[in-house]
Amino acid sequence: MTLPLDREVAPVDGAPHFGHGGGRPYEAALVTDRPTVLRLRPAAPSGVSRPDGGSGAHAPRHAGDRIEVARFLAAPDAADRLVLRRTAGPVLDVGCGPGRMVAESRRRGRVALGIDVSPTAVGIARAAGIPVLLRSVFDPLPGEGVWGTTLLLDGNIGIGGDPLALLARCASLTAPGGTVVVEAHPETGRHARFHAELVDEHGATSAAFPWAQVGSRALLELAAGAGLGPARTVVRGRRRFVLLARGGRS
Repeated sequence: MTLPLDREVAPVDGAPHFGHGGGRPYEAALVTDRPTVLRLRPAAPSGVSRPDGGSGAHAPRHAGDRIEVARFLAAPDAADRLVLRRTAGPVLDVGCGPGRMVAESRRRGRVALGIDVSPTAVGIARAAGIPVLLRSVFDPLPGEGVWGTTLLLDGNIGIGGDPLALLARCASLTAPGGTVVVEAHPETGRHARFHAELVDEHGATSAAFPWAQVGSRALLELAAGAGLGPARTVVRGRRRFVLLARGGRS
């Protein structure tokens, strides 16, 4: 399988996406020399001010989910490696960040490609020699319908804020008999769609973007509508991965 990386597609149409705009805390966290924890929290409707007088989204009732950016920059952990051992074939990592899973897949002798809409993340990956495209999952991609494994890790089932549409797109990218791996929300019954924002400890806040969170029970219901069937669930600590099979064999 040949990966044509010489033709770039920009992320696109200006559609809001994870961490875009505003103070761009995600992009900043990727290049800092110290560990940074971001919070992903619901954004308020446009025009609502924070109680502290700041502009944009108000502080929600909870602080938001932790995002440890250092984990994206580090080598894959035991849970990541377990997922790769449970799958086969060429790997497409959707929302790959700096490319840790692409690098690990290639180290194991598998063809692998990552896609991400963060220019900083893609730049870090490419500087390390990891094949990553600056592209949305909804753009045309190399090898559509050929990938043996399509990954949606680290909460990336939230991309675009429409999990059913995202699962259907990932099914179309995956080969018959292949696997779509989704890291589900720790709350198994959770199914939420909302506009979110990222914020760092200094208050730098991204623009709002559509997002979703889906637990494993809700995920199985959505998967059926996308033509994906349950294969198995893999649990490692607090991380829960649902492996979904694309029907049919070539």
